[in-house]
Amino acid sequence: MRTLVLNAGYEPLAIVSFKRALVLVMNKKATIVEIDAGHPVYGATMALDRPSVILLTHYVRIPHSRRVPVTRRGVLRRDGQKCAYCAKNATTIDHVLPKSRGGADSWENLVACCLRCNNAKSDRTPAEMGWTLRTIPRVPVGPTWAVRGVERPLPHWEQYLGQRAA
Repeated sequence: MRTLVLNAGYEPLAIVSFKRALVLVMNKKATIVEIDAGHPVYGATMALDRPSVILLTHYVRIPHSRRVPVTRRGVLRRDGQKCAYCAKNATTIDHVLPKSRGGADSWENLVACCLRCNNAKSDRTPAEMGWTLRTIPRVPVGPTWAVRGVERPLPHWEQYLGQRAA
């Protein structure tokens, strides 16, 4: 089970295990905002509510200048697991401008791609293939990109993450 951690400004900071969340609550470093009522935690002498969302008691500033690192998983997530060329299910990533021609490993040059399109495109640009990108690749923004492990948010976290749960 996972727990969403918010700072005092209700900005999402991280996702931690419920055990780590309980330690923060018991040490009075956080308070419980929402509980997982169906799954209490039983100790030797007591039963505790399992936290689903906790709020840190001290403000922790989020550095907004922090860049989201480029990863294969991140590119696939940004593009919704859909191929940038044919919109089928994507399992690989593709360099729009191939690395052999100076293409960088950047958010603006990487797109999700199905294996068939990736093999067909090979070492060419989309223009040389007569293909167009469905969307322009960009650096992802928003609170969910600053939080590690939020690829599969729980439905009741939606109000804290500021977007629809996937």
